[in-house]
Amino acid sequence: MGAGTSHSPLLTIEPTMWAERAGDDLRKRELFLADGRVLSYPELDAEVGSRHAAAAVPERFREQSHAAHAALDRLAAAIGAADLDVLIVIGDDQGELFSRSHMPAIAVFNGDELVTHPKNEVSPDLPRWYQEANRGYLMDTIHRHPAAPKLAAAVIDGLIGGGVDVAVASEVPDPRTAGFGHAYGFVIDRLMPSRPVPVLPVMLNTYFPPNVPRPGRCYDIGTMIADAVRRHPGQERVGVLASGGLTHFVVDEDLDRSVLRAFAAHDADVLRALNPLSLRSGNSEILNWVMTAGAAAHLQMDQNDYIPVRRTPAGTGVGLAFATWLPAGHY
Repeated sequence: MGAGTSHSPLLTIEPTMWAERAGDDLRKRELFLADGRVLSYPELDAEVGSRHAAAAVPERFREQSHAAHAALDRLAAAIGAADLDVLIVIGDDQGELFSRSHMPAIAVFNGDELVTHPKNEVSPDLPRWYQEANRGYLMDTIHRHPAAPKLAAAVIDGLIGGGVDVAVASEVPDPRTAGFGHAYGFVIDRLMPSRPVPVLPVMLNTYFPPNVPRPGRCYDIGTMIADAVRRHPGQERVGVLASGGLTHFVVDEDLDRSVLRAFAAHDADVLRALNPLSLRSGNSEILNWVMTAGAAAHLQMDQNDYIPVRRTPAGTGVGLAFATWLPAGHY
């Protein structure tokens, strides 16, 4: 199966705390728009005229939180029904396992155990909403989860054979210094609470130029990952899941809906043609979905939920998305 989920902090905190999270938006000096511009919050608000004020209210937050968790429940049920042996999670590392001193464009983890970075313990003075979000990311303390080293070896070999000089991470020697982060902890905690399916982490550098993979390259690598899985001997049931996105910190509903349509239609041309300038900052996590769409090119999209959350009058927030791709025989 294929799948995708947003991992916004809004999905890990109560809707009563969404306004607290929105307070950070008001102080932002760099908000990256899908048209390539970079504005401060006051500049954005002056341009849009607070047009989203009616949506940035507690009642709407409660409705959207309920809809998002219903979508997450459906996604978790689909993952459970697939009875997976391994879940490949394609996410982005944001200074959790890697740092700016060494940030590979793409890396695969081939160790035995995924170990999370205990951010709340390392930084005890974080805001209340941030600490709560880290609990939902398994970053409150050190958590351990089984990985998939044998399949990781096959994926690495397949990528190298396909011309992708992939980086490899093999262990987490000191998780207080560096460990796995939110893109992986959220999936484990929220989507696999009753059955801990081993996770194979694929890590993209989406946030930190200059070595951010282009959309076409991400799609091609996704197809290579699927090919490597198919060639791997054995009968393991494997899923691949995109963690992150869609547009944030300024919601661009047109961009979000266009990529969701392309995922459903297997329109690789649209995905390849995405403008890299549109995929910066939070928007960059769309690349995780593009890679997953390449891996799921032989599957049919089933669940496809989209919730544009605008938590401030200027429209900052996140386009929440939740999706599954299933084999044609499922229907």
